[in-house]
Amino acid sequence: MNFIEIKDVVKQYDGHLALDHVSMDVPEGIIYGLLGPNGAGKTSLIRIINMITKPDSGEVLLGGKALQPEDVAQIGYLPEERGLYKKMKVGDHIVYLARLKGLDKVTAKQRMNEWLERFALSEWRDKKVEALSKGMQQKVQFIATVIHEPRLLIFDEPFSGFDPVNAEQLKQEILRLKDKGATILFSTHNMESVEAVCERITLINNGQVVLDGRVDEIKQSRKQHLYEIEQVKSSEPLPACEQLYTIEKETGHSTLIRLGDGTTSRDVIKWLNEHVELAGFHELLPSMNEIFIETVKKLNK
Repeated sequence: MNFIEIKDVVKQYDGHLALDHVSMDVPEGIIYGLLGPNGAGKTSLIRIINMITKPDSGEVLLGGKALQPEDVAQIGYLPEERGLYKKMKVGDHIVYLARLKGLDKVTAKQRMNEWLERFALSEWRDKKVEALSKGMQQKVQFIATVIHEPRLLIFDEPFSGFDPVNAEQLKQEILRLKDKGATILFSTHNMESVEAVCERITLINNGQVVLDGRVDEIKQSRKQHLYEIEQVKSSEPLPACEQLYTIEKETGHSTLIRLGDGTTSRDVIKWLNEHVELAGFHELLPSMNEIFIETVKKLNK
């Protein structure tokens, strides 16, 4: 079932076409990547889903029904540009934002305490927000985004500003929220995090959808028939066999080959087993970062 359906959405600002008949379907209960270079139209689409702005034409469906103002209570939105009231105490701030999302005071305080403990921020509960480091403030805003347990979570560059340890913690929390049933729309420039958490993606460029689908299927569709070979006797060069493959790169431990037209990996393995002792043989698929750059470059030529 599709939880979000975006149908033929158009949005213009002062003659600039930010979204040009954009359509995409986000299945329920997955992490879905919304990708694109700066100015592609991602933020415009996110603002429409949050009902901050309206499309000039087209529609957004949530759970099969046209998006309504009351649906915003089911959404948690973490914008790229963070914003907290610096003079408020951390605990009071989280409870205040939770109450705005419809939680009663008792539940808001209980969940606030649970989340502060998860992020090792309990001792900062009664400190003013301005006393926290940037990373701590971002954790507070993350808590405020998820505390009302919305069905839809929208994260815009959630890992921005985090060190690797805290980014990993945040990633695990996002995965945990997905396992609890949340549908997550994930906008980022970090392609490593896309590969780590996203099942499907839509890539927008100049306001148009230029690529969408399952991450694994997209990578398979862009494969270049490259394989990494490891030999038991790594100091020996890999024998050439122009009928089957070309050698692209050699290192001290492995050799990168490209299969010839009509050649299968089975053909190569059979031939290699007759000439060397194989320790490893695996295909190298392009990364999402490579696919992102290649797709955008081609379109912007």
